[in-house]
Amino acid sequence: MVEVICDTSFLIHLATKRIKNINNIDVEIGSISFVVPEVVKNELSKLQNNPEKKQDITATLNFIKFFKTISISGDFADKELLNYVKAKSSIIGTMDKALKKQIKQAGGSVISFSNDKIILES
Repeated sequence: MVEVICDTSFLIHLATKRIKNINNIDVEIGSISFVVPEVVKNELSKLQNNPEKKQDITATLNFIKFFKTISISGDFADKELLNYVKAKSSIIGTMDKALKKQIKQAGGSVISFSNDKIILES
């Protein structure tokens, strides 16, 4: 089982959009499990105070209740995820184009969305 470390944008998309290939993901990519860093949970909690995003954030927090949490902490999720990838080659779930580029340069892999499907970028 491969763990995919999710960032904030990825989790919001996963929780609030209909993902067409979610049931076939094991066949396409292999058996994966989504994990949530503490820094991302903290970011989501802060975003819940934004009235424009409250509904999506609440749905996301409910969606990830039973996801495994890993101890990646800090002030800024993108920076912490990038540091983690540099230390341990990992797969990161993100929608952030700049972060995708940095992860790939650091030797990590990226899972993202395209046309409401999960895709693996290497």
